[in-house]
Amino acid sequence: MLKVGLTGGLACGKTYVGEALAQCGCLLIQADELGHQVMEPGGEAYDGIMAEFGKEILTSDGRIDRHRLAALVFNQPDRLARLNRLVHPPVVRREEEMAAEYAVHEPRGIVVVEAAILVETGSYKRFDRLILVVCREEQQVERAMRRDGAVEADVRARLNRQMALDEKRKFADFVIDTSGEKEDTLRQTRAVYEALRRIES
Repeated sequence: MLKVGLTGGLACGKTYVGEALAQCGCLLIQADELGHQVMEPGGEAYDGIMAEFGKEILTSDGRIDRHRLAALVFNQPDRLARLNRLVHPPVVRREEEMAAEYAVHEPRGIVVVEAAILVETGSYKRFDRLILVVCREEQQVERAMRRDGAVEADVRARLNRQMALDEKRKFADFVIDTSGEKEDTLRQTRAVYEALRRIES
């Protein structure tokens, strides 16, 4: 089984590429979705986050309000690091469990883990290959602004805090540029999938 990391900058199109790889036949694991699960009441990270950040981050039904939590760690690297230490280990455990289960049924399959900060955390080393999704910075801003509640100043601040895409290129085995039409992105994605199949075979 081949384990592949899929990463990129804010609003570069990781999810679109991941879903296209899933349609090709890969098992797609979305780390962000697993992050939501471990932060749910009863999830592995819930109690630790509550102890660290307090009840003011909760909604009326006792769930963690991710927007409030994000505001608390925004521009506070120490608090963000503490949050990551609570969330990342159970997310990685869930990834590994899903991949192991998949390997039983598809020993020659391809597992793709979509996650935002694989390079920054060093997690890319856990994978056989790394795919980087990129686009132009102004496109990142334009796409991010389409999301609910987006504020341009916050979007640009997030971009400034992220590792530059050119820096991430040094770690990537494959780069998919989503700056063009969707058909072009799909063509690149299929080419990467075929290359991964050749590696696995």
